[in-house]
Amino acid sequence: MHFSKKCSVFKVVLSALLIVALLQLLYLSFLSKFHGKQQRYKYSELFGSKKASQQGEKNPRREHFRYSLSTGGIFDGSGQYRVYKNLIKSDFLTNQKPGADPRSHHLALATHTTINNLHHLNSLLERWQNHLSVAIFANNQDVKFATAFIYALSIFCPQIQALVDFHLVCHSGEMASFPEQDREHFAGLEEKGCPGVFAKLEFHRDKYKNYAIGANVSYPNNLLRNVARSGTDAAYILVIDIDMIPSANLHHQFVTLLMRKEPAADEVLVLPAFEIRHTRKMPASKAELVQLYQVGEVRPFYDELCPRCQAPTNYSQWVNLPSKSSGPLEMAYTINWVDPWEPFYVGARSVPLYNENFRQYGFNRISQACELHIAGYRFSVVSNAFVVHKGFKVQGEFHNRKDEENRKNRLLFRSFKESLKAKYPHSPRRC
Repeated sequence: MHFSKKCSVFKVVLSALLIVALLQLLYLSFLSKFHGKQQRYKYSELFGSKKASQQGEKNPRREHFRYSLSTGGIFDGSGQYRVYKNLIKSDFLTNQKPGADPRSHHLALATHTTINNLHHLNSLLERWQNHLSVAIFANNQDVKFATAFIYALSIFCPQIQALVDFHLVCHSGEMASFPEQDREHFAGLEEKGCPGVFAKLEFHRDKYKNYAIGANVSYPNNLLRNVARSGTDAAYILVIDIDMIPSANLHHQFVTLLMRKEPAADEVLVLPAFEIRHTRKMPASKAELVQLYQVGEVRPFYDELCPRCQAPTNYSQWVNLPSKSSGPLEMAYTINWVDPWEPFYVGARSVPLYNENFRQYGFNRISQACELHIAGYRFSVVSNAFVVHKGFKVQGEFHNRKDEENRKNRLLFRSFKESLKAKYPHSPRRC
């Protein structure tokens, strides 16, 4: 009798274990099917399926991307570069609430890069969190990579969908195409999402030093700046390099300024530029920046390479100015431009474009600042906003042809200054 009871209990326990095991198998099977369905859905989102096409289902972002690539882009003024403008267009304007203050779109950030530095977009967008226009230059095999990554970022990163416009520039003899045959770039991203895309971009960082893209390949920095500038509808634009970060409240400060008073038509607002030691966290406010500046962890931009290029900003005066990080931008003092000052500034979209003959290293931003000066612009330094470059700029980190390119562009700068005399015949100013 006792043995019989034991046997019955054993059977009940065994049955229960078998039921649990069966339920686990069913659950795992369900998860596997659900995951497979998610993967098929994401791949359908990415590349489109025949069934979806037959049923007339369209992904507007994918279709716009396909169409933009199918146009073949346009050639730049020199005929040497092919430009795909607005390959990906953000939802920034369409997401504006009815009745929203249009001044919120009055300042956009424009930047440029190669695939080598595109990973910086993550930290830049984290700080900026507003409309951003990015022009990417790609050469040879990188054209395929750039196209795939632009598409992946637009699909897997909601913040990029909402805020970022992408433009692609390559040599005129090269063409970009929809990455349908390059699905290996997207493997695993269904699970990892946006962080997975940026993780893949990390593999492309430090592939080459800045400007050392390849033999006889010139990085068209000023063309890229102009493409990024013209790719936004904002009334005011800040143009910086992708490895720079603006102070935390800049956009809000500028919109607050507009509510009180717009900058004069002939005025640009200069943001003092700094560089920070690689190991340090990016400062958000002027108080944080000044604290790091006082202990040598932050210094003026290009302090070691070209101190004259930023010296007119007058850093010693700026760091001692009282300022409020929460209020509107405050114009502290006005500076007359002197060679070779190359300030970073917020300017109206009517500001003269960058001269696209300048490529590679040297004089590309100085030339544009020089033209602003001759055109009659005023440079007003703001007391409570700034930009910071990631890492100290030092001599040994540049590519081998830097000095040769600088000499070549110096000669080009001389002829450029002569051309400005004809362009602005009534200007009393000279560079």
